[in-house]
Amino acid sequence: MGRETSVAVAYDCLFPYSTGGGERQYRAQADELGRKGFDVEYLTAAQWDGPAPTEERFRIVELTGRLSLYSDGGVRRIPAALRYAGALFGALARRRRRYTAVIVSGLPIFNVFAARLALLGSGTRVVVDYLEVWHRRQWVEYSGTVTGTIAWLLQRAAVAVTPLATCHSQLTAARLRREGLRRPPVVSPGLINAAVDVPPPSSAAAPPYVLYVGRHIPDKRVEVLPAAVAVARESVPDLRLVILGTGPSSATIRAEVERVGGEDWTRFPGFVSETELSDLLHGAVCLANPSRREGYGLVVVEANAHGTPVVLVEHEGNASTELIDPGVNGIVSPTTRPDDLARAIRDVIDGGDDLRRTSRAWYDAAVETRTIRRTVEGVLSALPLPTPATVKTKEESP
Repeated sequence: MGRETSVAVAYDCLFPYSTGGGERQYRAQADELGRKGFDVEYLTAAQWDGPAPTEERFRIVELTGRLSLYSDGGVRRIPAALRYAGALFGALARRRRRYTAVIVSGLPIFNVFAARLALLGSGTRVVVDYLEVWHRRQWVEYSGTVTGTIAWLLQRAAVAVTPLATCHSQLTAARLRREGLRRPPVVSPGLINAAVDVPPPSSAAAPPYVLYVGRHIPDKRVEVLPAAVAVARESVPDLRLVILGTGPSSATIRAEVERVGGEDWTRFPGFVSETELSDLLHGAVCLANPSRREGYGLVVVEANAHGTPVVLVEHEGNASTELIDPGVNGIVSPTTRPDDLARAIRDVIDGGDDLRRTSRAWYDAAVETRTIRRTVEGVLSALPLPTPATVKTKEESP
């Protein structure tokens, strides 16, 4: 294929070899671009032993060996981010006239500078996808006063040199504009992977359980769930709590389970297979995610696909609340206080099968419009970039 149909996606992680919302999103975008006929390369770091795996719709290009991305405290490590950005710069400099467009993640922020410098003057279109945009206070809380302030200034500089930005919530779009983005961002309609088959909704499992899915880091605030479930158990005595994942906050979470006497009704399966995750999502009485920081909230959509309502917590950095239609597919608690969260959990339990049906109906409506396919089409239109079928027709014309 020629340059007009060659596209790269650049991110240091790749699902399923690494797990997370960003990993799922960028893989799905690469799949969709390949499905549309583009020649796609996924520029990433090794997350496997041996040769890079083979994928059906895109090629994996291994830029670096395995990276230690996070510190013991769950913070992105600067050396790993710099190593990947340096490798990305080198790879794009060598391929500067290979691609018609490069979609690069804006996190870590060094990726933006690497892509812009390597492709300067090449004619390759650069799209920066912002999973999140933080204000200064968030950066300082995450990395400390000095490092956080520097990171915030680098973020502002990256936003200033971004030719085309994409994001996935109105929260992030507003923050991009505040940070100095010169051109309105392309706000995606959603990140649903419509190719995933999900069973029809059914009643919650018995005994009922609240489910958490994700990493254990301070921003997720998983440690507030045991006390909330303990309060909810006063009116729902057989209620259980299942906490998936692990991370630097795991010890704090387990200590909180012990503090509220929840050892008998709490399980910690760790990370599970996709099949087991699907089964747990399908049977949960609700998915609870008390996070204060979400750029989109793909797990909300995944839960609703199973007919499982979601309990979230209101916070200025939590864009996933944009996905909730209260009383239809979930509830947004005003705070993480045990009484507030317990009330939200009891509300979804009281909603019963009717709430499960409306949660699935919300998903069925969203899957028609809020998909990865629509997001990719929006990016292609904004560039603008012809599809391979259009290029082929043009080439075949006399």
